Amino acid sequence: MSYSKNKVEWCLRKAEKELKEGGKHKGLARISPDIKKAREHIAKSEHNLKLMVSLKDTEFSDWCSSAAFYAMYHSLLAILAKFGYESGNQECTFALIGSMIEDKTIEFDKALLHSIAKIDPTKQMEKESITEIREQYQYGTKLSIRDETYDELANAAKRILGESKKILEE
Repeated sequence: MSYSKNKVEWCLRKAEKELKEGGKHKGLARISPDIKKAREHIAKSEHNLKLMVSLKDTEFSDWCSSAAFYAMYHSLLAILAKFGYESGNQECTFALIGSMIEDKTIEFDKALLHSIAKIDPTKQMEKESITEIREQYQYGTKLSIRDETYDELANAAKRILGESKKILEE
């Protein structure tokens, strides 16, 4: 069984246990497919992408990385909502998207998914993931983003949004 599939199973069990205990889950929960919620996630993704653009030429450009990451993340959450999942954990979201790609449930560029986050922590990546870039700017001390980094994030966010919209319409 692949890393993604093992992680998805762990995430589903985690959420089930936490929901039985009456708390909020931090895993993956099966829900009814919800295209309305999926479209709301797309709207949030577009909102975060606009924020990224508006931050670019301000003294707060370091926050572009967070806005870009969450634009991408909400695009992925839209896919989950369409297929009847709710995620309370970023790693679980990435694993489920990876598993859906493996199963050919969705047609999504696996390399693009891998650019966001390390899906399998046992494998080395050629360059930093977008999650790592976001963490550097969010928790680090840099006050502005490099143009090359901004362009990379903006392009990835737009591609992921586009692929997610296509999946929602299938």
